[in-house]
Amino acid sequence: MQNTIISVKDLKKNYGNFAAVKGISFDVLEGEIFGLLGPNGAGKSTTLEIIETLRDKTGGQVIVDNFDLDKEPDKIKKIIGVQLQTSGFYPGLNLTELIHLFGGLYNQPVNVIELLELVNLKDKAKNKYKELSGGQKQRFSIATTLINQPKIIFLDEPTTGLDPQARRNLWDLIKDIRSKGTTVIITTHYMDEAEQLCDRVAIMDEGKIIALDTPDRLIDELVETGFERPKITKSANLEDVFINLTGKHFRED
Repeated sequence: MQNTIISVKDLKKNYGNFAAVKGISFDVLEGEIFGLLGPNGAGKSTTLEIIETLRDKTGGQVIVDNFDLDKEPDKIKKIIGVQLQTSGFYPGLNLTELIHLFGGLYNQPVNVIELLELVNLKDKAKNKYKELSGGQKQRFSIATTLINQPKIIFLDEPTTGLDPQARRNLWDLIKDIRSKGTTVIITTHYMDEAEQLCDRVAIMDEGKIIALDTPDRLIDELVETGFERPKITKSANLEDVFINLTGKHFRED
């Protein structure tokens, strides 16, 4: 049986009279890929930023790997890795220099080549960050979340703006990270991505969690209501056609 690694109870976040997060509760299990989904303004980014110790909460309790957010935020910071939508890397530094910089910030020795090899960027070790393609930048950003060997990583819309090859390869990378025992929390606006990657998803709207289960169970529950898609479901989609015709290998922009 999987252990609970994140426990959120009655979490609230207010901005003046506006309630961005309205008393939500959920658990994340150790070693799973957990998706937090919702339209813009649903409260999902605020929720994650609170768990990541980046934003203060108004009320409720957050426990991360048995550390209470209110009492031991510094201990939580040591066991998590955070990849944001926009990453402020020094564009003129090469990847080796950037990794050494982050390693110094964490006071953590880093095997640069091993880390870059994990995200398929070993041959770019001497390239400057600004010279990378969009997909390469995203993979490097994820690599920096692994420098401190975290138990949990947070990925905020990691595939936004990527082409189909880069997107699928990033999926493989995320699955590989999870296979090594790391818990992954992800936000995404791509429902096919959540369906492919996530063991469970929580769907938020207007500051509340309105559904939480495995993607399969949520889909089955909808079908049981009599819902039918207006278009005949096919065994492949246009993205599958694109990948099949152009291949899955990495491309340079």
